[in-house]
Amino acid sequence: MIYLPCGERFFMNVCVLGAGTMGHGIAQVSAMGGHDVVLRDINQNIVDEGLEHIRENLQGGVDRDKVTESERDAALDRIEGTTDLAAAVADADLLVEAVPEDEELKQKVLAEAEGHAPADCVVASNTSSISVTGIASALSDPSRAVGLHFFNPVHIMGLVEVVVAEQTSDATREFAEVFVESVGKTAVVVEDSPGFATSRLGVALGVEAMRMVQEGVASPRDIDAAMELGYNHPMGPIELGDVVGLDVRLGILEHLREELGERFRPPTILRKKVRAGKLGKKSGEGFYVWEDGEIVGVSGEVEDE
Repeated sequence: MIYLPCGERFFMNVCVLGAGTMGHGIAQVSAMGGHDVVLRDINQNIVDEGLEHIRENLQGGVDRDKVTESERDAALDRIEGTTDLAAAVADADLLVEAVPEDEELKQKVLAEAEGHAPADCVVASNTSSISVTGIASALSDPSRAVGLHFFNPVHIMGLVEVVVAEQTSDATREFAEVFVESVGKTAVVVEDSPGFATSRLGVALGVEAMRMVQEGVASPRDIDAAMELGYNHPMGPIELGDVVGLDVRLGILEHLREELGERFRPPTILRKKVRAGKLGKKSGEGFYVWEDGEIVGVSGEVEDE
């Protein structure tokens, strides 16, 4: 295992499993941090889309004078994409899964990848709510497992939750913290518990905001403005739910309800929107109507419980 005290630079081989929104974001910031990255997914089209999103994000950084052209080119040179799992993880010092929020799927993906990875490779999950202890139980060496919960959009958000599973060794936790620092993020270390710290607090605010819309307390725009202007939140809880994905929010709430009780019961308005395919920004409509990634209106449908 590569390990250096915090503050020292080090470079490694990072493999990201899953080229979707979170996966390509993690690949991008890892490459920007100087690491060599392999982005793997089961479908070449998904891999290609992920790589294209990275190029677009980096070019956007250049256009806004946040990234130099040389930094863009160097980062792109450090990233390669593949569908070959064995080749992707063969030289990995760090393996990060960013597949959908399904415990059995995450266990299966990581257990298979572990079989091809070096014995000292750190195995990380980007889960936002699933027990890392449970995910780690599928590994032959769970002491090298840890949670690395990045936030969307990865290249902009500065926080990463380092989630310490029951089996996580001290060396693995320290390695994870150093990696987070190396990609320009701030780590907060939390014990493995339902919803960790951020998902638990975030969905608690989000679900109450949804209930307020459902009950007619205020419009989505006014609720969001209240939290943005009154509490200095960069984005209101309703808009954030749309950005994260209402299906993702529903899944987290159902998990937390099972683990922590009825205060996390998903509101009817959320269930109806998900059943209708109104998942937020990614589907074009949630609580807001979206076009080209921007809010253009408020959804006209408000369901009563």
